[in-house]
Amino acid sequence: MIKNFLNKLPKKQVKSAESRDGGSLALSSNASTTSRINSASGARSGNVNSLENNSTQNSGVNHGNKLHDPLRSKANGSSPPVPYEALPGFRDVPSAEKQNLFIRKLSMCCVVFDFTDPTKHLNEKDVKRQTLVELVDYVSSANGKFSDVVLQEIVRVVSTNLFRTLSTQPRENKVLEGLDVEEEEPLMDPAWPHLQIVYEFLLRFVTSPETDAKLAKRYVDHSFILRLLDLFDSEDPREREYLKTVLHRIYGKFMVHRPFIRKTINNIFYRFIFETEKHNGIAELLEILGSIINGFALPLKEEHKLFLVRALIPLHKPKCIPMYHQQLTYSITQFVEKDCKLADTVIRGLLKYWPITNSSKEVMFLGELEEVLEATQPPEFQRCMVPLFRQIGRCMSSSHFQVG
Repeated sequence: MIKNFLNKLPKKQVKSAESRDGGSLALSSNASTTSRINSASGARSGNVNSLENNSTQNSGVNHGNKLHDPLRSKANGSSPPVPYEALPGFRDVPSAEKQNLFIRKLSMCCVVFDFTDPTKHLNEKDVKRQTLVELVDYVSSANGKFSDVVLQEIVRVVSTNLFRTLSTQPRENKVLEGLDVEEEEPLMDPAWPHLQIVYEFLLRFVTSPETDAKLAKRYVDHSFILRLLDLFDSEDPREREYLKTVLHRIYGKFMVHRPFIRKTINNIFYRFIFETEKHNGIAELLEILGSIINGFALPLKEEHKLFLVRALIPLHKPKCIPMYHQQLTYSITQFVEKDCKLADTVIRGLLKYWPITNSSKEVMFLGELEEVLEATQPPEFQRCMVPLFRQIGRCMSSSHFQVG
């Protein structure tokens, strides 16, 4: 069953999605889902492809009377309140009954287990895992538009399993002298054997031609997207990788939500820059934005220029910039390549946040400045060349061999 599941994973990702609002997506490299699963594996968790082996890392289950809760229910550690047994396979029922069976399986997967205890409810967890794999297969091969009832149940399953309180354990962005980020093993979610399949289910649902965006937007609404974006703060890099792909597809399919997605990402950046300076998913969000910026229509809207000035350029301020500098540089150079007149604004912004006492950070700024200058035209260069050369002169007198 698992080999069949992995063999059916899509080999290619859609390269772009055209937009009425002047934005499109074109992720530079979208690996196959199999590669996504493999690369998401952490050394601590082993091979996540072996779903059978990972299915034993778990524990309690929720009472059935909480299944209506769109939030992730709290497990009580006791035995399931009702028999939790596998339902018949889709091949074992007539075609007329498959949709009802699909809804029953969806409802069954709204029971959420606690994975902190590897000894409890092993059979029930394995049954749910197998059922989730069946749901992925069903959505992938669906023939006929999903009805309103089915859409509601699909979103309920996704919400119940994915939308949860992330670990409250603070993750310190340990920055050593010279802004060399100390390597830390990321926190791997023990529930990933199930979460992974739920994310794959959501991805297949969003990309399915049988999902009518006009109807589905009633359930994949602003609240759903907001809570999905909240998950980007997950410490598990495998989850953030899936979220990046899923949000990319939602942005491409649900054009009505594009302004809200951009605005919400802006708000995440504002809070990160001016309040917390702590967020695990800044690099992934910037990677998505780099694709969005790449698809902006010309001339650029004032909204997009304000985003550059108010969010992207101030992202040079936080001390943990090495964690996302590569993605930030790409996004900013995309703006300059789209509109060469923005070069003066970008260069002056870099000079404003130029590091004074940190040579390693200075090296990063010099590298970014070089990329921006390559896309700068003579008129824009002349506007900022005086303060630019003053800064370069200071760099040349630096005692650091890479700066000077």
